[in-house]
Amino acid sequence: MSQELERVYTIPLGKVLLSQSQHRAVRAINMIKEFARHHMKVEDIKIEEDLAHQIWAKGIRSPPRKIRVRMSKTDEGYVQLKKHQRKKKKNNLFSKNF
Repeated sequence: MSQELERVYTIPLGKVLLSQSQHRAVRAINMIKEFARHHMKVEDIKIEEDLAHQIWAKGIRSPPRKIRVRMSKTDEGYVQLKKHQRKKKKNNLFSKNF
């Protein structure tokens, strides 16, 4: 099976605010891992450094409310979480081809 499974999810992190302020970013990481385990059915989860930096960008006390993530299940048996980056669309409003 050399086919990798890849999906894009928006993970809600609103319940992070219920925890103490000194533990919010850590809980956000744990919630993301839980979400990945539940949806991809794999125990090994690896979070890329860019995604971790996005969660910790505003400090430990104020992680984002929701986060857009690309999950890839690999052949080695783990799930890799990456920050999702949208492709920019071309604005055809001012193009010559009407």
